[in-house]
Amino acid sequence: MVPPTAVESSLNFAGHPSIKTVEDPLVEQLSLNQDVTIRHNAPPPTLYEDGLLEKGTTISSTGALMAYSGEKTGRSPKDKRIVDEETSTHNIWWGPVNKQVDELTWKISRSRALDYLRTREKLFVVDAFAGWDPRYRIKVRIVCARAYHALFMTNMLIRPTAEELENFGEPDFTIYNAGQFPANIHTKGMTSTTSVEINFKAMEMVILGTEYAGEMKKGIFTVMFYLMPIKHQVLTLHSSCNQGTEKGDVTLFFGLSGTGKTTLSADPNRKLIGDDEHCWSDNGVFNIEGGCYAKCLDLSAEKEPEIFNSIKFGAILENVVYDQYSKVVNYEDSAITENTRCAYPIDFIPSAKIPCLADTHPTNIILLTCDASGVLPPVSKLSNAQVMYHFISGYTSKMAGTEEGVTEPQATFSACFGQPFLVLHPMKYAQQLSDKISQHNANAWLLNTGWVGASAARGGKRCSLKYTRAILDAIHNGTLSQVEYDTFPTFNLNIPKTCPGVPDEILNPTKAWSEGVASFEKETQSLASKFASNFEKYADQATSEVKAAGPQV
Repeated sequence: MVPPTAVESSLNFAGHPSIKTVEDPLVEQLSLNQDVTIRHNAPPPTLYEDGLLEKGTTISSTGALMAYSGEKTGRSPKDKRIVDEETSTHNIWWGPVNKQVDELTWKISRSRALDYLRTREKLFVVDAFAGWDPRYRIKVRIVCARAYHALFMTNMLIRPTAEELENFGEPDFTIYNAGQFPANIHTKGMTSTTSVEINFKAMEMVILGTEYAGEMKKGIFTVMFYLMPIKHQVLTLHSSCNQGTEKGDVTLFFGLSGTGKTTLSADPNRKLIGDDEHCWSDNGVFNIEGGCYAKCLDLSAEKEPEIFNSIKFGAILENVVYDQYSKVVNYEDSAITENTRCAYPIDFIPSAKIPCLADTHPTNIILLTCDASGVLPPVSKLSNAQVMYHFISGYTSKMAGTEEGVTEPQATFSACFGQPFLVLHPMKYAQQLSDKISQHNANAWLLNTGWVGASAARGGKRCSLKYTRAILDAIHNGTLSQVEYDTFPTFNLNIPKTCPGVPDEILNPTKAWSEGVASFEKETQSLASKFASNFEKYADQATSEVKAAGPQV
């Protein structure tokens, strides 16, 4: 066998030899052994070959690479830290979401990560873009020691053409993923062997003590939540987005897990711009990512055919259970984790709009919630102040079984529907959203995909997906903007009296309630109190108009 050369060049997707400008600086920067092999923008077949040498990795019956992320099968938000340094500290929303780490600790963690990478015989480098609009995209470099991680980010970022790769130059942001190696628990501020640290002055991120690939994806998202508003006055959003046949018919969907964000944005009659991360600029909306990261628990060809059919060669399945002989995946088995996922390029979705951007502004803004109390209406038209209030609140119900110890539905709030990734104060994003809605005359709606008739705990029924889709159709074709409205008390929401394809009594929770007026009032006041209590955290930066837009307790 011919021994590997000091630096091995791979092929990129265009089939051209990978350029060598990246290798020599990396060898020098990391003080690498001259016998190291560097895979630079390697194509899926090469990453499959390398990936199959990693423990717990194999190929599924449909051709996807199945990988195991080790002990961590989800993000570690308590171990996410931002370096407290002079260029960014005055902008950061410090607190439980953004924990401070000093520059000395950062230097120790960075040195620890690089020391580990220097011990590897083979490293993977991915150069790619975040952001489909060339005016705002950033150049991202991933340096890692697992083929699984390299293929994951090859899928999740926007892949450069051969010409773009040749002229890539220095990256705007670099991730050093040494997740197989633990953080130093004796370092100041460290609470475990896991640490995910971002330094906005150095424009770098270091990962230690976790091999969960999603940390890289959400790390880039966090960077965009900082860079876009600060540098370009562009609004970063945790949302999905699709576009109808008419040029200006663009819809943004916000919602936490279980609200239907992915399902409702994957409309066969509309083009998918993206399923998770977007920016809204003066020119329109663009997707940040080049791929999708879909949940796989209970996935089926019948329920979600586009996602199911995307699990093929080039895709990655994470932490799934499969038959050892046939390699057929059991999507109903959560023995490893309920957070089973698949990462694949967005062009695996037939309805994807490539490039993933719209050069017009959204016509409709949909805030999704899944209210297990049965109180909120299936649809409400929101004023500008109400948009800010409910966007800041980011309410839904966490259902039993989603987390250990959750035995009944629980109200949960996540600011801007993406609190773990926010860098600035939530009110700054909410004000930007409000300004853009006003500037472009977008309609805003609160869409409840949760329970009607009674709470989930007391025998209520979840609003039929058929009715939710009918409501969404009426929003998109303009019908719902033309009907008469009632005012829903306590929450002061405007609710339509009629909607094509939806029984009138479903639209008004008071009429749909099956347990009497007193019971309904008690449940309504209980939910309103939870909203008010949660909003106290943000009230000091809210206007009187936004405060008044919440429920009256």
